[in-house]
Amino acid sequence: MKSFFLLMAMLFWINAVKTDNVLTRFKIPAGYKHSSSASDGFGSWLQTLPLRPAGTPARTYKGDIAHTEVYTAAIVNMSVGNQDLQQCADAVMRLRGEYLYQQKNYKAISFNFTSGFRCDFMHYASGYRYNNGNWILKAKKDYSYASFMRYMNLVFSYAGTLSLQKELKRVNNPAGLKTGDVFIKGGAPGHCFIVMNVVENAQHHKKFLLAQSFMPAQNIQVLQYNGDPWFSLDKHADILYGELISKDYLKRFE
Repeated sequence: MKSFFLLMAMLFWINAVKTDNVLTRFKIPAGYKHSSSASDGFGSWLQTLPLRPAGTPARTYKGDIAHTEVYTAAIVNMSVGNQDLQQCADAVMRLRGEYLYQQKNYKAISFNFTSGFRCDFMHYASGYRYNNGNWILKAKKDYSYASFMRYMNLVFSYAGTLSLQKELKRVNNPAGLKTGDVFIKGGAPGHCFIVMNVVENAQHHKKFLLAQSFMPAQNIQVLQYNGDPWFSLDKHADILYGELISKDYLKRFE
């Protein structure tokens, strides 16, 4: 009997870990409900990404506590690697790439380098390697996850906020803001945030959760300001690059 209850407790813990995401972790503000805005598969996928246990700090790729830790509301359970590569725009591209890879939509996995070179996963998985602005066939076909991650590291090395903002489509009506949208300003370094969930009240005022990586490369963190993880377009948040949380910088993937 004792073994049975122990097994049930273990199963409960495993299930709790699997279902701990932004939908289960963060209480919706009073008077709000999940947004009625159209939500695509990418947005739904972001909402169900597993989070690391509450209280987990944001760490850099070296394992140090990130200097953005003060803004941590939660940590997305996703690797950051051991190189200074997965920074702000890279984290957004990682999330988009992961979603498409899990959907086995390999043809859609493609990002442009800052130079304008179109780096698509189909070429890379087919054995082509990037060399000075060209693809050169050097390896065997490999569509494995390890190959996908090597591809993403290549993208991180040559792409950034400047290239990503050009790829994304401008959101002309901020009232249609939805999960998966990106606040982005290209530059050196520039910065970006990705929307992880959206709620709205009866007056259609929206609040949303945001996530980011930073420099040096760090865990993808769901953000909070003064203990509140819910941001809005009409209230300035005094966080690093908080001025980008504006309709002027709102974009989304096609």
